[in-house]
Amino acid sequence: MAVITKITTQQKNSDRYNVFLDEKFAFSVDADILIKFQLKKGMELDAFSLTEIQYSDDIRKAYNAGIAYLARRIRSEKEIRDYLAKKDVEAPIANEVIHRLTSQNYLNDGEYAAAYVRTQMNTTDKGPDVIRMELAEKGIQKEIIQDCLREFTEELQVEKAKGLADKFFKKNAKDSFRILKQKLEGLLLRKGYSFDVIQRVRAESAQKGVGGDELEAIRYQGEKLCRKYSHYTGYEYEQKMKQALYRKGFTMDLIEKFLDEQKQS
Repeated sequence: MAVITKITTQQKNSDRYNVFLDEKFAFSVDADILIKFQLKKGMELDAFSLTEIQYSDDIRKAYNAGIAYLARRIRSEKEIRDYLAKKDVEAPIANEVIHRLTSQNYLNDGEYAAAYVRTQMNTTDKGPDVIRMELAEKGIQKEIIQDCLREFTEELQVEKAKGLADKFFKKNAKDSFRILKQKLEGLLLRKGYSFDVIQRVRAESAQKGVGGDELEAIRYQGEKLCRKYSHYTGYEYEQKMKQALYRKGFTMDLIEKFLDEQKQS
């Protein structure tokens, strides 16, 4: 057996102690481990005791690392596991740390998910599908996600999506109605809103006449195309303009009206 001949406090970390066996440095331990095993000068340690002490200290170090990581902000269980893995913490030790943190309610995926949903609802323009995907990536169970997303009601989704639509229409007022609708649908889908919500937003926008002046839009787009096709004349020019404006989503009636305006100007 080895005998503890000296115990000293570490200079850079007063919560850790250096333990010397038979006058030689052997290992360091956390203050809690020192107390738990009642380590003191003159104490004899066999191989099993040394292994047990080292294992307990590894758990303590990993636990302290987890606590420090949690101190920055609330985390999911998967985030803690991934963090410990990057610290080269072995799986059995990580499991013990997770168990302790959970039992002390420092880790709670239900509370984490609920807080995450509220934060995203209040501070971003993300829809529920994007939030659902992000929570899944953080290791939150499907049932927990579904339960927490109930707070993000369809009415709230429509309200946020309408806000996005208003900004979008203001920014893209020079596009045709058809193109605006297609772009808006793509935007809202990417943001995580369902087709049902998108249809409601589109319907309400149409009732309000949101989307800009269609005639003003075709004039804007048409003037750019006029410069592009200025080297064409007559029938060929007219066909090029019609095809280009139709691809941009304008109706043939509106295209004919714009071309008539051109002829009269």
